[in-house]
Amino acid sequence: MVVMALAALDQSIVATALPRIVGELGGVQHLSWVVMAYVLASTAVMPLYGKLSDQHGRKPVLYAAIGLFLLGSVLCALARTLPQLIAFRALQGLGAGGLLPLAQIIIGDLVPPARRGRRQGNVVAIFAVCSVLGPVVGGVITDLLSWHWIFLVNLPVGAFSVYIIARTLRETSARREHRIDYAGAVLLTSATMTFLLVLSLGGTEWPWWSWPTGVGLMVSAALIALLVRHLGRASEPVLPPSLFGNRVFLIASAVLALAFMGLQGSALFFPLFFQTVMGVTPSHSGFLTGPLMIGIVISAVVNGRVVLPRTGRYKPAQMAGLTVAVLAFAVLAWAIATSRGFAVLEPAIFSLGLGLGFVMPNMTLAVQNALPSRYLGVGTATLAFFRSLGGLVGVAGGGAILNNLLHTGTRAAIASVFTTGVGVVAVALLLVGWMPEKPLHHGQASDAR
Repeated sequence: MVVMALAALDQSIVATALPRIVGELGGVQHLSWVVMAYVLASTAVMPLYGKLSDQHGRKPVLYAAIGLFLLGSVLCALARTLPQLIAFRALQGLGAGGLLPLAQIIIGDLVPPARRGRRQGNVVAIFAVCSVLGPVVGGVITDLLSWHWIFLVNLPVGAFSVYIIARTLRETSARREHRIDYAGAVLLTSATMTFLLVLSLGGTEWPWWSWPTGVGLMVSAALIALLVRHLGRASEPVLPPSLFGNRVFLIASAVLALAFMGLQGSALFFPLFFQTVMGVTPSHSGFLTGPLMIGIVISAVVNGRVVLPRTGRYKPAQMAGLTVAVLAFAVLAWAIATSRGFAVLEPAIFSLGLGLGFVMPNMTLAVQNALPSRYLGVGTATLAFFRSLGGLVGVAGGGAILNNLLHTGTRAAIASVFTTGVGVVAVALLLVGWMPEKPLHHGQASDAR
């Protein structure tokens, strides 16, 4: 839980320190890449961490992830130029990409599915709280010390995590010999990173209908085709094709991607709407956005501590949550378009978080319950990958909608973003209805390590 909290904090902790960083290092035109380098790198390597942990054990892979994360943290603190900081943030992200998936995988190893809901709910709650606290903690540390310390503070926490892991985490099965799929790992990382780079640069650095974007998409498609061809031929592929033959895994991946497409897009555009349309200050806009995360925390905790223990079922809560989210998106789109006040907006924002908070822990639980133990690691990590990918697509897609409709006015353009959210989450709801629900078993989910 501690290392997962570190990864969540570092995704947003630099936000309030960015003006100070630019003042010292320069390069304001590339400022966003201090955040994007971390997010892109961490997303690209998630499936790889899952497969490696299935092959070589959870502890050594977790140690490697923490080591990369802490090395990147030290180098970030020592950076003397903005390009250096961006490169070291990418290195830090390569380590962070293993922290959240491995935390969920280890929970899957140690806790039977019937009792796992509470732990997975705690993961979501901690992640949400840390994402909110990140900018606050970053601002306090930057004001009291300097921006360098927002990275150095990771060292004692990371060292404490290693100590706790060494003392308490035990491998639960004998290690077997495996062949590492180096070619698959390179193709998977290259294809993912290329696609994510195009997604991030399109509409910002490059127009969507430009030759660099087109070339980038073609290169990405070619790498994905090579990856699919390789996975079908490899004796022990980095991403087993049989995963996608599992109906629960396939639907859960799509649902989680769609849910986070809506969540990340809304989280980005709430502050923009409050500041540019409603005329509030940045700090006030953060306060007004807070009910989104409060709703997520409440539903994740209630789901794990009340709903799952009493019903033993995860599908009804997901369908109810997504129904609430669809209605919340619809109310928000209407309220923004028709100039409604905070009395309508704030309950809708809270309801959106409340609905979506049921999705992440239950989808993780559904996948871990449906997959054979040998695929627990790679399945859980790949699910996390699709979650993060959906969030990035949501941000890019929302930005494209906003840019194309700004001529109609900022209010109308933002309302269109939320109208799109209605459709996106409605598709997720339909997919959940199609997903089979397997009974939660009471034995250990994994004989993996």
